[in-house]
Amino acid sequence: MPRVFKPVDISQEEKELMKDYFDRHTPFIFCDDTVKKGEKIKVKVSMGDEYKHPDDYDHYISTIQLWNRETLMTQVHFTPGAFGNQPTHVEVDFYVAANVSMNLTAMAVCTKHGLWQSEEKYVKVTQD
Repeated sequence: MPRVFKPVDISQEEKELMKDYFDRHTPFIFCDDTVKKGEKIKVKVSMGDEYKHPDDYDHYISTIQLWNRETLMTQVHFTPGAFGNQPTHVEVDFYVAANVSMNLTAMAVCTKHGLWQSEEKYVKVTQD
């Protein structure tokens, strides 16, 4: 089992010292808090908030996954240079059907710094 990095596991002191490192490797989930049953929901996953991630041949974001609890819902793979070999905020929009309330988590793989997990995002599904 690979080691999973989560910002919540790091002390506040370490977060401040290495803010750019944690920011560029942490996936963030953006989506509506509530959706009607059966509707597709747009879920944006973005890498980093303030700092851009490199896109080098040996250091890039290779995979972003979207999980609902223990179920892998969807994923995308990138190749080195997919973003023109320029640092960027890697982003992807997933569209998934919401039939039950979800606890979404994003996972991302940096080829140099391993597997990173977002904070959980709860999405409530209503009947009407």
